[in-house]
Amino acid sequence: MKWQWGGHIARRTDNRWGRKVLEWQPRTGRRSVGRPPTRWSDDLVRYAGSRWMQMAQDRALWHSLGEAYVQQWTYEGL
Repeated sequence: MKWQWGGHIARRTDNRWGRKVLEWQPRTGRRSVGRPPTRWSDDLVRYAGSRWMQMAQDRALWHSLGEAYVQQWTYEGL
């Protein structure tokens, strides 16, 4: 569902808050010690690359990438 919603938001052209939230960069400054928290889009960036929003514009490509993404989490023996 995350994959589908990410593609939906990336294809939006009406500049609503969902896209603005995905493009938001946190302020710079001192960061807390320890492992940084994972962001919502980290899974998409890890699998589709940093240009995932441009790739989502092509529905066929995004759908095929989504199927491959799901396959990595699906056990074939079930």
